[in-house]
Amino acid sequence: MRIQNRVIEGQENGNEILFLVDAKADRPTGTPAKKIITDSDEQAFVYLMDIDEGYTYIHFPKDTWPYMARVLETGNEPSLLWKDEKLSLPGFVEELTMLVYNIEGNDNYGEAFTTAVEQEFKAFLQKH
Repeated sequence: MRIQNRVIEGQENGNEILFLVDAKADRPTGTPAKKIITDSDEQAFVYLMDIDEGYTYIHFPKDTWPYMARVLETGNEPSLLWKDEKLSLPGFVEELTMLVYNIEGNDNYGEAFTTAVEQEFKAFLQKH
């Protein structure tokens, strides 16, 4: 899977969660596909953006997962921040919730990835 954009950090401002994309990278292109997949080899969640030829990928590496867990706690859709531009990520909460539940106890994603997800989202999984 080709990485077009990588989130470099998360920020929390009240109940708003922002994911910062490296300003040196190209602006994320496409229309939000409202879909998240995994890249277990890279230990990342990947938000898909629709383009004419398929998708572009926005990778959320493991060090951004604490902010993803906060997104699930607040239930508020996050945004990407590229330079000074905010891009909404519709469907993020629903897709991430579904994936976290699907990954729990499922080593089809690879034991290391499954364990990492279970540890990071432990509080969320225990509450629901």
